[in-house]
Amino acid sequence: MFVKKLSLTNFRNYTRENFEFSNGLNIIVGENAQGKTNVAEAVFLLATGYSPKVKRDKQVIRYGENYCDIFAEAQTNFGTVTSKIEYFADKNKKITVNGQEAKKVSELLGNLFAVFFNPGELKLVQESPEDRRRFLDISISQLNKQYFSALNYYKKILLQRNNLLKDSDREMVYDTLPVWDEQLALYASEIVLARKNYVEKLNPLADDAHQYITDNKESLQVSLTTKYPDTKEEICQFIKDNLLSNMEKDVVLGYTSFGPHRDDLKITVSGEDVRNYGSQGQQRTAAISLKLAELQIYKQHFGEYPVLILDDAMSELDLNRQKRLLSSVKGIQTIVTCTHIDDKVFDLNNCKIFKISGGKIVE
Repeated sequence: MFVKKLSLTNFRNYTRENFEFSNGLNIIVGENAQGKTNVAEAVFLLATGYSPKVKRDKQVIRYGENYCDIFAEAQTNFGTVTSKIEYFADKNKKITVNGQEAKKVSELLGNLFAVFFNPGELKLVQESPEDRRRFLDISISQLNKQYFSALNYYKKILLQRNNLLKDSDREMVYDTLPVWDEQLALYASEIVLARKNYVEKLNPLADDAHQYITDNKESLQVSLTTKYPDTKEEICQFIKDNLLSNMEKDVVLGYTSFGPHRDDLKITVSGEDVRNYGSQGQQRTAAISLKLAELQIYKQHFGEYPVLILDDAMSELDLNRQKRLLSSVKGIQTIVTCTHIDDKVFDLNNCKIFKISGGKIVE
């Protein structure tokens, strides 16, 4: 898969611009705050409906405007596909997939696939469990619409359960909780099983990528911190049992203390917790290795690679790791943003270069 065309209208700092990408390496170069990352964000938005930069859709509209849109045309093994998202200042966004309006964000998934890395992705290894769960949720949702649906239902039921736990009528709380727990455990078991299967695939592939980038000097291991049973039925019962045993504590706390919304990923480099003991370079390499493993999982699942977006991925990697990173993604459409081009790293005879200044492509 590769993106052939990307059009931006009133998106971020772009008034109107069109990109025609090659199916190999594309370099978007320019000074800071000129709009390089906005291009990367637009491609990822069209793949997932999710922005790695903002929480509110309207924040992507160019200052002073009431509307913006982003559009991509991509080539897949099954032909040409198109995705378009229109954002409005005074109403909800509109999504169009292959010329047909989509009623839900889930209809956008499975059309264009992308793996995204920028410095914010270092949260994967540096910050809270929420960031690692988000990594799993975004990646698995692109592979599995049923997971995306189960996750949304789970969040809604979890919110209702937490609201119930705060109610002052304790008798009503204890009478009603089992009803919510039955539903919560059902969707939780779908989420947990999908995450378990995904991490089992991710772990060896991330280790292979990490060892290649580090020239076999380091290894990488990834695992879920909570140990669950193997089958969906067993997981469902396991979660119900834990919800029941934690009921008193949850009532006191006012929130649900057990479930996939509390799970975490353990990431170690050569046996050491990379969050606590890894250098900046090791942490960045670990995060990138997880993204490279995503590429391989998508290839196994769909039969073709997704688009790889590397937004400011090279900083804090030494020259050898930069070269080995790019070597590992030959043959995959890659969009790289950077402030300068080092001919020791990039093969300038086999790439397409876009120079960006003030939200415009300049020669």
